Amino acid sequence: MSILANAVVYGTDVFCAIVQRPALAHVDDAALTQSMGQVHRFGDRRMPIPGVTGLVAALVVAAAAGFDGSATVSVSAGIAVAALVIWLVVYGTVSAPVNKRLTAAALDGRTAPDARSLQGTWDGVINARVLLQTVALGALCIALAAS
Repeated sequence: MSILANAVVYGTDVFCAIVQRPALAHVDDAALTQSMGQVHRFGDRRMPIPGVTGLVAALVVAAAAGFDGSATVSVSAGIAVAALVIWLVVYGTVSAPVNKRLTAAALDGRTAPDARSLQGTWDGVINARVLLQTVALGALCIALAAS
């Protein structure tokens, strides 16, 4: 369950890094504000479901394997949990505030005066988010293979 749930977040972040980021460089600030504001409006309501499910499932795997004495599974799942917690911190401290500002502007029907700067801040952490999700998924796959 953790692999599937985290794969949703991983795929979303990879798409953002390799498609969304370069595409947004070619739109004006009004289009950027409206498109990303609406994307974040829905994403921030819907993406916590796979994100929380994946983190909780990874934590359960790590704990169960620890009680079972399966070191490889426990350590691998623990690495996944750590990567996901760090991802959550990056998201919460950098991405979420940007999302809120762009969403508010889009819902108000205005162009964020700092839209390009906000998007630059968001883009500045997307590769780190992808790397953290990659580590988590890789570790969860190792845990699965070792179980």
